[in-house]
Amino acid sequence: MTLTRAVSTLLLLTAVAGGNPTVLAQAAPTYKARLSTVPVEASTAAGLTGSGSATATLKGTTLVVTGTFQGLQTPATTARVHVGPKGIRGPAVLDLVVTKAVTGSIAGELALTPAQVDHLKRNRLYIQIQSEKAPGGNLWGWLLP
Repeated sequence: MTLTRAVSTLLLLTAVAGGNPTVLAQAAPTYKARLSTVPVEASTAAGLTGSGSATATLKGTTLVVTGTFQGLQTPATTARVHVGPKGIRGPAVLDLVVTKAVTGSIAGELALTPAQVDHLKRNRLYIQIQSEKAPGGNLWGWLLP
């Protein structure tokens, strides 16, 4: 390829990318979570049922979360994003909108702090759905790339 042709190709790609050549290589990072039961102690295991999934897309510092769940024994009450290493409980940091039913959806458009973006990139954010019968957490799932 000649230098002139290479420059022409680069200019065409830059025009397609809206004047920003890095746009072509960048896509919003997407994370997925499999929501499943995680009994904290043996006595709560029988009250935890259900499953679900969620997808989260990071656009700048905004995390857009959507997901579904089904099979809870009692209606969901809240859904939150927590911070904690995989497999270890941590504090709730962001609230999601949740269907108050045994089957439903979760959603949220969340403004993350720089520290929370770092936690997301280090696989330290998880979604937890609480239900009437399991106020300490019914379904959990870590957001992973």
